[in-house]
Amino acid sequence: MNPIKRWLDDARARPSLRYVESCDGLRTMAVLIVAWFHIWQQSWLFPGLTLFGRDISLDPLVRSGYMWVDMMILISGFCLYLPWARMRYEGGEPARPMDFYVRRLARIHPSYLLTIAVMFAVAVATNAYFDKAHMVRDLVSHLTYTHMFFYDAYYASNLGGALWTLAIEMQFYLIFPLLARAFYRLPATTFAAMVAIALGFRGWVGTSFKDVSMFFNQLPAYLDTFALGMMAASVHAALAQKKHGALSRILCSALTIGVLPLLWQVVRAQASCPNVEAIRLGQMNNRLAMGLLGACFLVSSANAGLVLRRILGNPITKFFSGVSLQFYIWHQTIAVWLITYRVIPSEYENPNWAGDPVWQMRYTIACFALSLLVAAAITYGFERPVAGRLLRAWQAYREAKAKKGI
Repeated sequence: MNPIKRWLDDARARPSLRYVESCDGLRTMAVLIVAWFHIWQQSWLFPGLTLFGRDISLDPLVRSGYMWVDMMILISGFCLYLPWARMRYEGGEPARPMDFYVRRLARIHPSYLLTIAVMFAVAVATNAYFDKAHMVRDLVSHLTYTHMFFYDAYYASNLGGALWTLAIEMQFYLIFPLLARAFYRLPATTFAAMVAIALGFRGWVGTSFKDVSMFFNQLPAYLDTFALGMMAASVHAALAQKKHGALSRILCSALTIGVLPLLWQVVRAQASCPNVEAIRLGQMNNRLAMGLLGACFLVSSANAGLVLRRILGNPITKFFSGVSLQFYIWHQTIAVWLITYRVIPSEYENPNWAGDPVWQMRYTIACFALSLLVAAAITYGFERPVAGRLLRAWQAYREAKAKKGI
């Protein structure tokens, strides 16, 4: 086929309801910004660049980089509900709750256990635990995805600082089949209820506690973010049924680009928080804005022009999106290990404090590169092969039960 004709046909084609390429771009952006924040915490490398002779500071983006975890949770809600949104227009039956649980566990749990095993072994070998009680609580709570309920297992864990989000995800998975069914039948009511619970919970926390550290990231505080992801999937499914002309593509492209300066304003406001407690309160106060803007970006970018869709969805972002779970899990621990064991040499005892620019740059590059290598190795060498075997075993079990009439 003529490449120009193929390009035009692709541009006119209806957006897919099975694979939304713009998710790859947004997930890649979100995970990289979160990782940049954690690595910056260790390197102290000023985040800026020079463009056309002008110095541009990216300090607000990186300083508030933790906020982009909200975007990752939004994408999770979008992707989880997309099959239900597709079902409204294409028919079919929803996955049985047990099938859903098995798929989620097969995807996450084996590599999660591998992570805990490696990090626990390192912690024990280096005598990192305060006492035996802390060690047992840290291990058991992580194995049960309940570490968010214990202060030392959350804030003083030796099993990786990023694993708290998997606890939130697993807790959400438990109620998702029920929420999805309710959302499918009564979308507006269910959406409003989820948002109301989140806003009510965050309002109660903000007005009732001087220290919100154990509350601001709990599951109820994220229900509106999940709900916005689910609603974005519903809106995208509805738009995908329509034939998009040039004007529609232009408007969606403009809306996608227009969201970016609004996100910049949110992160600038968050970056100006003067202390730790203000940061946590700011996260809660800005969570709805981040979710609304992220949902808008997801829907508009999925229906934008071909050039913008290719910027967000291409082989590079698809690859990074595919390994993003392991990259997210490992990047912070790798950053800490590299600086703890002085892997990157410097003439200074504390090169980050001294502002050694050569060390800062080498350390930052090493953190990103090594995290990506580890993520790719675990994803393709462990996560996907093990998940595939588990799912095939489950399918064989289901087929055997069906043959026996059970």
